[in-house]
Amino acid sequence: MNTNQPLHAAQADGGVPDARRLRMILITVSIALMAVIASVSGLNVAQTHLAVEFGASQSTVLWIINIYTLALAALLLPLGAVGDRLGRKPMLIAGLGVFGAASVVAGLARSAEVMLAARVVSGVGAAMIMPITLAVITSTFPEERRGKAIGVWTGVAGGGGVLGMFLSALLVDVADWRWLFVLPVVLTLVALAMTLTSIPDSREPSAHRFDTVGALVSIVAVVSLIFVLQEGPEHGWSAPATLIGLTVGLVAAIGFVAWELHRRDASLLDVRLFRERGLAGGSITLLTVFGVQAGIAVVLFPFLQAVLGWSGLLSTAALMPMAVMMMAASGLAPTLVVRIGARSTTAVGIALAGVGLALMALLVSVSGGYLTILPGMLAMGVGMGLSMTPSTEAITGSLPREKQGVASALNDVTREFGTALGIALLGALVADGYRGAIEGRLNGIPRQAADTAREGVANAVEAAESSGPYARELLHAAQQSFVDGWQQAMWAGVAVMGVLLVHVAFRGPANTAPAVADEATEAVAAPAPAARPFP
Repeated sequence: MNTNQPLHAAQADGGVPDARRLRMILITVSIALMAVIASVSGLNVAQTHLAVEFGASQSTVLWIINIYTLALAALLLPLGAVGDRLGRKPMLIAGLGVFGAASVVAGLARSAEVMLAARVVSGVGAAMIMPITLAVITSTFPEERRGKAIGVWTGVAGGGGVLGMFLSALLVDVADWRWLFVLPVVLTLVALAMTLTSIPDSREPSAHRFDTVGALVSIVAVVSLIFVLQEGPEHGWSAPATLIGLTVGLVAAIGFVAWELHRRDASLLDVRLFRERGLAGGSITLLTVFGVQAGIAVVLFPFLQAVLGWSGLLSTAALMPMAVMMMAASGLAPTLVVRIGARSTTAVGIALAGVGLALMALLVSVSGGYLTILPGMLAMGVGMGLSMTPSTEAITGSLPREKQGVASALNDVTREFGTALGIALLGALVADGYRGAIEGRLNGIPRQAADTAREGVANAVEAAESSGPYARELLHAAQQSFVDGWQQAMWAGVAVMGVLLVHVAFRGPANTAPAVADEATEAVAAPAPAARPFP
């Protein structure tokens, strides 16, 4: 079943929006999405400030950061489905209101408990916003323009996190950590004002009752599995809490699939559709690509800060070239799909991302610094941008128009799982490689300093400051050992991308391009020469 068809018939307002309104719709949902994405990564640059301000432990600080993502991921599917039924515009307005109010409370919080509560509510608001932003595009834009709009959305979703982190680091550096919440609040207010005037409402009446059981089981499954991926590296994969979470998550996931098969057409998510190449291939590609992207970001920060000695602001700025290339390639991908097809475009992107990882493994060095990893970062950015856009369109095009909120939510859940999985696995590979490499380089180093250095490269840098004549040797050992761990993680990423490339080549989305609009459609939807909706 291919449901990649014009969806504007479901609009409550009726008719196809003209070029100017389509442009305003795209700007509006991009701003709303940017607010959500910026809040995912923004607090990472303020961990020390949060610990000092609230007298909180590192574990509590990590919960303040991670609980937002946990709430967001858990509620995406249920709230995406609610938006389909009740109306996407009302859901977006409500989500922006909840998200904005919670962000204000978080910025004014005077205790860790209030901050935690505010972050949970922010995650709820974000789960109301994020799937709707993509569903508005797929339910509003005519087919011949939908690919370009999805490309813009994907670029913001992929590169927005780095841009948000950079702006957050800048605010922390020049002002105060509480100013981190000014950015999402301002973006929310702008998006809310534009939503009221620009976004058409669309809803899909359903003949079936809402799948409450499926929604609840999906929440349990997502919360448990994301919890395991977030807490496993910190507390150990064999810790009781980790094992219990994994067991609950797997049982809930199996139960969700069984229940959805039982519900069939009345299900929250028709899992039978995963038999299709578009949905399965798009989901696997997004899971892998976002996993590698998130894992590389986690590896890059200690390299830039602990190995090269850069500040947090400069380290964040160093990621911008990759983000810019990713956003540019996301916008270019729809044009390439028209020329060579979705599967070929995705395959080219995956291959380029793999080449980027290989370059970062081969060229990285302490003495060469940032320039040794820049070529690989640029190749990765282009590759990820080219692969994300057709994968996203394959997912949304595989579900019927009355399920576009669910389709968008599935896309977002896949991203969140990939991110958590990539951080956990690539982070573990780097840590394992570092520990294995540094052991043979600590001969002659005082025991206390050596024990500290074994914990990680940042610990080694701190220990070197008080190691007297051993400082240079200890620092050199830690830096070289981190590079060894880095290379191990990069080559693992190359292997993963290689497997994904083979999968896409044989089981990826159909290698077809979107239909070209006929003259009648162009007459309705095409912009005037002086007012093109897409640059």
